[in-house]
Amino acid sequence: MTSKAAYALASLLLLLPLGACAKQNGLDNDAAGETAASAQPVKLLIYSYGATFTNTEFKTLIADPVNKKYPHITIERIEPPATATPEELFSSGTVPDLIFSTSTSYYRFIRMGAIEDLRPWIQKYRFDESRLKPFLYDAVRQIADNGAIYGIPFNSNQHILYYNKDIFDKFGVPYPPDRQMTWDETLDLARRLTRTDGGVSYIGIDVQGPLGFARSLALSVIDPKTGKSLLDSPDWVRTFNYSKKNAEIPGFVGKNNTYNYDRDQFMKDRILAMRPAWLANMVGPMEELRQMGIEVNWDIAPIPQFADRLGETREAQVHSLSVSSGSKHKDEAFQAIAHILSDETQRILSRNGRVPAIVKPELEREFGADIPVLKGKKVQNVFVGQPLKTHETNEYENDITKFVTDAYKDMVLNNTDINTAIRKASENIDKEVERLRKNQ
Repeated sequence: MTSKAAYALASLLLLLPLGACAKQNGLDNDAAGETAASAQPVKLLIYSYGATFTNTEFKTLIADPVNKKYPHITIERIEPPATATPEELFSSGTVPDLIFSTSTSYYRFIRMGAIEDLRPWIQKYRFDESRLKPFLYDAVRQIADNGAIYGIPFNSNQHILYYNKDIFDKFGVPYPPDRQMTWDETLDLARRLTRTDGGVSYIGIDVQGPLGFARSLALSVIDPKTGKSLLDSPDWVRTFNYSKKNAEIPGFVGKNNTYNYDRDQFMKDRILAMRPAWLANMVGPMEELRQMGIEVNWDIAPIPQFADRLGETREAQVHSLSVSSGSKHKDEAFQAIAHILSDETQRILSRNGRVPAIVKPELEREFGADIPVLKGKKVQNVFVGQPLKTHETNEYENDITKFVTDAYKDMVLNNTDINTAIRKASENIDKEVERLRKNQ
């Protein structure tokens, strides 16, 4: 073989794997050469905001896969104090390259001018958007009227019903079925489990008030265009009515007017029999608890739904990755995102208890295979029903949901009637949106 022929063969062998990886990453083969723009050592900083994301998950699902694909790229996590706001972080001089967040957090970063419109990088690297699940990517694309893309979905954070088997066993109540229950059936079940035994008060379920029930209908709190309250709509009235049914279960309101039961009451105190919650909110923390030697006897059932919406679940929260506008390594940051969306990395993600963001049903069949806390659990129930697309939001929605929470509190603790609670909340919401607009 001549030296020229040997050189040509060696070149071809080098190019072939690159093209294959480019296709798997959702990158067009013709753009593959651009993915190797630089082999200089690069450190990317990532900031997580508004989404549960453990350090174990960060290492397993992001840092290690990217470094394996691109040995010159390392990713480190920024962990500011829990009380630090995004504005404080960015003004401190510490500027991340990547931002891990939910799509509903985008407005805050957009107002700060902190995240990039990814369309130039999508085009430059010919990223295959068709691989992304439509109900996730559509939720991202509906954020901006001008078509800007502020993030790429990382996973589909879906809801399931967690239940503590020990509490069911204690009171001789059958476990939730593997079919989807209605909310009425679920509240009836909760009544049988809300009781005091041995001085311990057990709570059947806490759906987290109107905002919790609203996820079953993907309801916007305020009109996405006008910013006006939508709480007087029939669907919102229904969420308030069901919240009242939940809170009026005898024994639900505990000592010192306790009425809010969350992750700690399920995982640590173990007084909450059923908890409807996102996968990411519970699976990662439950695994970390297991690693500490603390085991909880639990399992999962399909998320309940209103009777007229059976077959649907709740709106899926979009955990996503964005590129910071202040990053000096935007190309490498996008390359990292592209690899995280590859079949290879999304398989790791699925096997570690997160639902993939890409259309690849075979990956979902491997869900939870590598996370010990899910061993023996009914993981098939994660996929019962079709997730709803996250509701369309207004840029001020995150600022005004507190008034819905306040209305629920008034109903539970002050016995305020539903119409009065809704009217007061709507008035407060409209005033606050007007104030925020004036101060913008």
